Amino acid sequence: MSTVSSIFGGRLVVAPVSSGGSRIPIGVGGVVIECSSRPKKKATAHHIKTRPRKTQPWDIKRKPTVYPPLPPLPPEWSVVIPAADDSDTPPPPPPPLAA
Repeated sequence: MSTVSSIFGGRLVVAPVSSGGSRIPIGVGGVVIECSSRPKKKATAHHIKTRPRKTQPWDIKRKPTVYPPLPPLPPEWSVVIPAADDSDTPPPPPPPLAA
């Protein structure tokens, strides 16, 4: 049978049993794992610590790619409803789509 210290692989601190009137719960069943020798970083902290760094001068000074502007949309994608219409008549229905 293995001992508790061999299962957890570290030093364990056991709270002393006092005969006083106040009892403060310490851990599960009075056993507390003191600390981790190799704590692991959580998601964002890990990504910040291990992200690739730019080390070359040409890469540090590099700017984002500039693309030419997109061409205007074709007429079938134009707005059908007029922007400012003060009359109470409803707008005409859009033309049917060709199948």
